[in-house]
Amino acid sequence: MQYAPAVLPDEPANGLTCGIDWARDDHAVSILDRHGRQVHRSSVEHSAAGLRELVAVLARTGVSEVAIERPDGPVVNALLDAGITVVVISPNQLKNLRGRYGSAGNKDDRFDAFVLADTLRTDRARLRPLVPDSAATAALRATCRARKDLVIHRVAVANQLREHLNRVFPGAVGLFADLDSAISLKFLVRFDRQERADWLTPIRLGAWLKSAHYTGRTDPAILHVRLNAAPRGATGQEGSAHAHITGALVATLTSLVEQITVLSEQIEQQLAVHADAHIFTSLPRSGTVRAARLLAEIGDCRARFPTPEALMCLAGVAPSTRQSGKMRSVGFRWACDKQLRDAVCDFANGSRHANPWAADVYERARARKHDHPHAVRILARAWLYVIWHCWQTNTTYDPAKHGALQALQNPDLDGRLNSMC
Repeated sequence: MQYAPAVLPDEPANGLTCGIDWARDDHAVSILDRHGRQVHRSSVEHSAAGLRELVAVLARTGVSEVAIERPDGPVVNALLDAGITVVVISPNQLKNLRGRYGSAGNKDDRFDAFVLADTLRTDRARLRPLVPDSAATAALRATCRARKDLVIHRVAVANQLREHLNRVFPGAVGLFADLDSAISLKFLVRFDRQERADWLTPIRLGAWLKSAHYTGRTDPAILHVRLNAAPRGATGQEGSAHAHITGALVATLTSLVEQITVLSEQIEQQLAVHADAHIFTSLPRSGTVRAARLLAEIGDCRARFPTPEALMCLAGVAPSTRQSGKMRSVGFRWACDKQLRDAVCDFANGSRHANPWAADVYERARARKHDHPHAVRILARAWLYVIWHCWQTNTTYDPAKHGALQALQNPDLDGRLNSMC
């Protein structure tokens, strides 16, 4: 795979630009000359033969730059493997760009391909070529995102199970700390309805908990009182019918928990051998998953973010000023990399419980009447400045060299210490 330059040249090679509107079954292709005239238009199938045809068409016409809406997938891989420079223009940007051409805003694949090609021709100064990360980073990113998706599903199924049990077996809902914990799921497998739970006594519950390897500290007698203090659930034929639903939800939730564990172990293995792991695991309260997500979403291509501000903007934590006439407002950028923003904000929120400087930045933001999400984004922006410097210099985060942290802990120190690692 050949890697693209960090910036686009002033003029495209041969004066030609191409736009590809990606779709599930086929892809619309539009090639323009330096004057914006369309010199080629076609559609290729989303198949191995279709992608070979696409690369052949680009080679035949002399195109070396392509604009497309997504940064990954078979189409992008085929283009990069052929040495073609890929520029990503997001779907939201494309939607806004249609207005340049008097479009009513309707989605049309051929027209979108034209808009992509023309934007690549006219807006070169503000566009950046796609620089792919290493295979190790791409694999780690895929695993982290898959785990995050499963966690979202787990929360949804757990909420569904909780709502179901509140109606048919309330005693099981608050019995243990977490409904999706191993002991709670084991309990619901064995006692899936009110009538089966009626068999329990404090002694029998204690014996069952021991056989289930319960490690909690709550006395079985207290758990038994908690179980019986709740309203009684459905019994008889109704209870039996609902028990099948309980079983289905518990089986689904158990599988999700197991697969999340599998992916967590895979993330740990992938992170352990990654060249940049030492940087992100050194951050306070980063843990394995948070460190892996940060690394995976930021990537390992230093040229992609020449300044910390570039990283902050992509993460959506840099302030954005909107001004019209006498109206002026400052807010955060919503057009950003949502995965990166989520990873950075998740880390920042956790860091304030382990790092006094992070806690101070957060509390000062709250004191200025910012709500929790806003304060977390302010902290995330502060952290990205630190992380960017550590990342660019390939050094770990060292609290002893973090000037702002040292000044906070030791007010007598010279405040001019560099607030970097």
